Amino acid sequence: MTAMQPTIIRLQNLSKTYGNGENAVHALNDINLDIKQGEIFGVIGLSGAGKSTLVRCINYLERPTAGEVFVNEQELGQLSQAELNRARQSIGMIFQQFNLLMQKTALENICFPLEIAKTPKKQAVQRAQELLEMVGLADKTNSYPSQLSGGQKQRVAIARALATNPKVLLCDEATSALDPASTRSILSLLKSINEKLGITIVIITHEMSVIEEICQRVALIDKSRIAECGEVREIFAHPNSDIAKSFVFPRQQAVKAMLNKNCVRVIYDGQSSFEPVIANMILQFKQPVNIIFANSKNIDGKAFGQIVLQLPDDMPTAAKMLQYLRMQGLNAEEITANDNWEVNAQ
Repeated sequence: MTAMQPTIIRLQNLSKTYGNGENAVHALNDINLDIKQGEIFGVIGLSGAGKSTLVRCINYLERPTAGEVFVNEQELGQLSQAELNRARQSIGMIFQQFNLLMQKTALENICFPLEIAKTPKKQAVQRAQELLEMVGLADKTNSYPSQLSGGQKQRVAIARALATNPKVLLCDEATSALDPASTRSILSLLKSINEKLGITIVIITHEMSVIEEICQRVALIDKSRIAECGEVREIFAHPNSDIAKSFVFPRQQAVKAMLNKNCVRVIYDGQSSFEPVIANMILQFKQPVNIIFANSKNIDGKAFGQIVLQLPDDMPTAAKMLQYLRMQGLNAEEITANDNWEVNAQ
């Protein structure tokens, strides 16, 4: 994914309000986003932040109160209902609860959007069979949703969303109802689909682990606004907003109280020999350091990690250690309890 890729989704000054007057609820407020063709873009926020409303505005299941939505260079608000229906054929969508038709088999569920598009039955069945094979369910052609596991249901839902050859796939909390193993499997499938077909995928989630697993860029929504947007690795390394920090540093079992003077956060991207650098620093300065927190993450298939260290009380030595870390090519920054850094002690 490069900056030269054309924009396939553009949201300009997008707002959505439910109700009027004192009872009005502002679900989205002045959202501006550009999503590039072929990328996997994440939207993350806490419950009630507006992320599900955002994804439903992208395909005009929700009509914005203000602003514009461009998909494939079409401004959806300017289309007639017939034109909008045709435009939606290029925008697939999968949901948290799968939304399969329980009285139809896996094959029939996938054929359903093709029937609506008036695709000849023989061609629709052939397409559905190809998609079942693509999602690893070639042996479940005649199975009903009640006979499938959660992960298998979501695979059928993904195949159904791909039936009309969309250019964009919207995923609204698509893994929230799944166990961890099924979640990893579905994310792997989505990544494979993106790589093979070049489909732009928009992931809506409240789980940072999902974003880290497959997304290249992410927008963080807080209180109906975009708080921060950028490459996942950059936001992991340099979270600026409070909401970004809360996702990078989960709140449970916070060790914020342990942050005292001479604390530094060190970030590595898998390219540096992280552990030897810390060990060599201790040997060189003959001073111990206190490891307050450490973890590693897989971000878009690459290893990233962070560690919070408390350096010696001696200020000159601490300053030299900080300089040493930076000279080794590591991203090291001083932090204090007042910086709102919260880390997971697990």
